[in-house]
Amino acid sequence: MDYKSTRNSSLQKTASQAISEGISADGGLYLPSAIPALTAEQIKELVPLTYCQRAERILSLYLTDFTPEEIRRSVEGAYGTGFADPRIAPVVCPGGGLNILELWHGPTSAFKDMALQILPYLLTISASKQPDSKQIMILVATSGDTGKAALEGFADVDGVSIQVFYPQDGVSPMQKRQMTTQEGKNVSVCAIEGNFDDAQSGVKKMFTDPVLAKKLAEMGIAFSSANSINWGRLLPQIVYYFSGYCDMVAQGTVSFGDPINVCVPTGNFGNILAAYFARCMGLPVNKLVCASNANNVLTDFFATGTYDKKRPFHTTISPSMDILISSNLERLLYLVSGENDQLVKEWMDALSKDGAYRVSEELQGKIGEVFCGGCCDDTATKEEIRRVFEEYGYLADPHTAVALRVYREYREASGDETPVLIASTASPYKFAASVAEAIAPELLNRSEEEMLKGLAERSGLAIPERLANLFAKPVRFAESCEKDRMEDALMSFARQQSGK
Repeated sequence: MDYKSTRNSSLQKTASQAISEGISADGGLYLPSAIPALTAEQIKELVPLTYCQRAERILSLYLTDFTPEEIRRSVEGAYGTGFADPRIAPVVCPGGGLNILELWHGPTSAFKDMALQILPYLLTISASKQPDSKQIMILVATSGDTGKAALEGFADVDGVSIQVFYPQDGVSPMQKRQMTTQEGKNVSVCAIEGNFDDAQSGVKKMFTDPVLAKKLAEMGIAFSSANSINWGRLLPQIVYYFSGYCDMVAQGTVSFGDPINVCVPTGNFGNILAAYFARCMGLPVNKLVCASNANNVLTDFFATGTYDKKRPFHTTISPSMDILISSNLERLLYLVSGENDQLVKEWMDALSKDGAYRVSEELQGKIGEVFCGGCCDDTATKEEIRRVFEEYGYLADPHTAVALRVYREYREASGDETPVLIASTASPYKFAASVAEAIAPELLNRSEEEMLKGLAERSGLAIPERLANLFAKPVRFAESCEKDRMEDALMSFARQQSGK
């Protein structure tokens, strides 16, 4: 299977080349030349399998220049240890017809572990297949969870270094603590004075800067990405939607072949795009419900066909969704436009130059056949955390709560009673203050560590061991920079890593 850029369909890359590069030199994102289809019988064969076995089968359809042994080694290395639940991504059913796909049982207690525990294997194998192998520098912009998950996955991996940028005031205290205490000789973390979109734009600019690429090449370094702009990050996320459906079948929630809806809290659009790929491959999914917080640029896009980032940026209690430039939407636009790379390039150029673009009514209608959007603010999010806890005893983090609220409102408005799979993206303990404000405000005058213990006593949900242990770890990274000085921070780290 070849891979091509969303802005240049004539480009031909292998899977390992696409993963090694992370992003195309023209600024486009890599996509497979075809989406493989599974028959109903092939999907049914996945039901009795373990998560690792399901992952091997799905990944092998896309990683056609990897050997079966390389894929197996990657899967077992990623999911064999380090996950608190042996099911890896369990589906829990607290009541009220809710089927919650818990994606946060990995080492950093966020859904990003599902991809970023396997990406180091995929990337190092990919790099070994390239003729001009260099030291790889992973460049990451994070709204909170990607940074820590990438740092954890790549720490002390030979031949790789990783630089993470995060918005100084745009992550939770726990997310910040996770990143700034990260161990490893090949890692660096820097806050920026700006928001996530500033960090993401800065990273994309550095990726496509030929002068910077030349400087790094002279040090024997080449860029790659751990953000979901990298196909190697997005691909493993497809697996857990197949796995979630298979678990619903095994639990008797749905009969095999019956459709489900999927609701995902998303900002950068990668998580829900993975569900779209699963649907295209044959998974029986009717509707994909895109749940946003007050940064509702995606909700407005689905409703109007206009993507407009020129709006106030809101810092919310669900910070991983505080995004106004949803990078992975470019991949969807490429697919639904009939792979019209020039049209996609025009839209992305307009977004960069004018801050907005508009798709045709025909294309908007085509997208609307599958996707719909909804949003809620912080007040509604906290209300939903409290409601779900009081009614079902389930403790949701502020991102999952956005999905729960948006889907409840969608179902009430549409009358759609299709069984739903809701993606739960983080442990509630990563956002202790917001969760405490919703269900136990008396805990707010305590330290973060005491808040975690109080929530655990109130809910009966165990605190993930790695989060509990963070309070004894020293801070390693306290640096910050202006958003236009990110390259300086990067070069300082690159010189340290290369010894030049």
